[in-house]
Amino acid sequence: MTERTTPGTTPPTRDKGFDLAALLAERGGERYELHTAYLNHQLPRMLRTIGFDKVYERAEGAYFWDAEGNDYLDMLAGFGVMGLGRHHPVVRKALHDVLDASLADLTRFDCQPLPGLLAEKLLTHSPHLDRVFFGNSGTEAVETALKFARYATGKPRILYCSHAFHGLTTGSLSVNGEDGFRDGFAPLLPDTAIEMGDLDALERELRRGDVAGFVVEPIQGKGVYATPPGFLRAAQELLRRHKALLIADEVQTGLGRTGDFYAYQHEEGVEPDLVCVAKALSGGYVPVGATLGKDWIFKKVYSSMDRVLVHSASFGSNAQAMAAGLAVLSVIEDEQIVANARATGDLLRSRLAALVDRYELLSEVRGRGLMIGIEFGRPKSIGLRSRWAMLQKARKGLFAQMVVVPLLQRHRILTQVSGDHLEVIKLIPPLTIGEREVDRFVTAFTAVMDDAHGGGGLMWDFGRTLVKQAITNR
Repeated sequence: MTERTTPGTTPPTRDKGFDLAALLAERGGERYELHTAYLNHQLPRMLRTIGFDKVYERAEGAYFWDAEGNDYLDMLAGFGVMGLGRHHPVVRKALHDVLDASLADLTRFDCQPLPGLLAEKLLTHSPHLDRVFFGNSGTEAVETALKFARYATGKPRILYCSHAFHGLTTGSLSVNGEDGFRDGFAPLLPDTAIEMGDLDALERELRRGDVAGFVVEPIQGKGVYATPPGFLRAAQELLRRHKALLIADEVQTGLGRTGDFYAYQHEEGVEPDLVCVAKALSGGYVPVGATLGKDWIFKKVYSSMDRVLVHSASFGSNAQAMAAGLAVLSVIEDEQIVANARATGDLLRSRLAALVDRYELLSEVRGRGLMIGIEFGRPKSIGLRSRWAMLQKARKGLFAQMVVVPLLQRHRILTQVSGDHLEVIKLIPPLTIGEREVDRFVTAFTAVMDDAHGGGGLMWDFGRTLVKQAITNR
């Protein structure tokens, strides 16, 4: 069989058998060309445009290294997947152990112990819930919750918040509050958005009698906006009164990210009917998602032996994912990860908040635990205001991108803009970082802001490049 190769390359010659190390050594340098030829061709284009087309050779904990041995601080954690950082030794050992055990996995007609053990362990952190369904991702966890809520209540409609993000498959996209993700994929499910915190709107929709549930991120990933104090508890009371379910999407906020095991636990008395988790539960290795729920909901969905497979996942509950999840929960407890996220997050947020009065382009620092939003806003001085207006006219969100780029290029710190058309940077680093990483980030961020307020230099030159790019893409 002839191997397919990137256009313009010579087919590799290898001895018989598969050798991963040899393949990477031979073809790893083609990574961006391979993506351009066979995958999403816009990704390498975007990375090259903003100077993010780096070549990382290895990673450990909260750091990457390039071929020259330069270290990069990861303040993104793979969009939250790397909650324990990369290649945590406990998780690695668990995966080696489960592979070496040669388990009779995914026979479909037996009950392996690891799924039950992981479900038992997860449920100790939300004792008001009783059962777990394991899938393969956050969007699957949300899809499960939507299906279960509809079936259990016998009602068709789900409420969600404006600007929410719950996934990109068709069901979860129906409760995605960002038009940019929804455009062109209609028709979606007939679900309804309300503004976060608007209890009157919630009650108005509930009175129609067709609402199965309300899905909500306790802290929205887009923009890092927390639900107002008391909102979740009040929403829960309204939902119960109208026999609808509260669904907490903890895909990004769960497993210690916000300084509590789940973000909804920050508000006393809140007990969701369904909770969705994923990302950090994987240990960064094996895709996994979980939907936790009350016993009566599961018993309605799986009401007879005829319905035993009415909702399932081919790779759900696989041994590698379950072993990774068990190892992650063990590390969270043994290394006091939740407490570290709370303490380190408080330190980082307070040090950044202290800069708000110093920099007129810095508007607000918000968040909880190690989920932090840094928002930029219109400056007061005339010189900065004209430059700000130039960026805003071309495309909102360009200033935040101007900050993200020098953080990587000059200070070797990886961050992200929190959402399209938002002047917000979101920090979601590994939950294992400490004071050293806080010092490094604050020092670098201060240097970038000093440059931005200097009124010239490379940063604003790059801003003009971004403006040209934004105009070209219209």
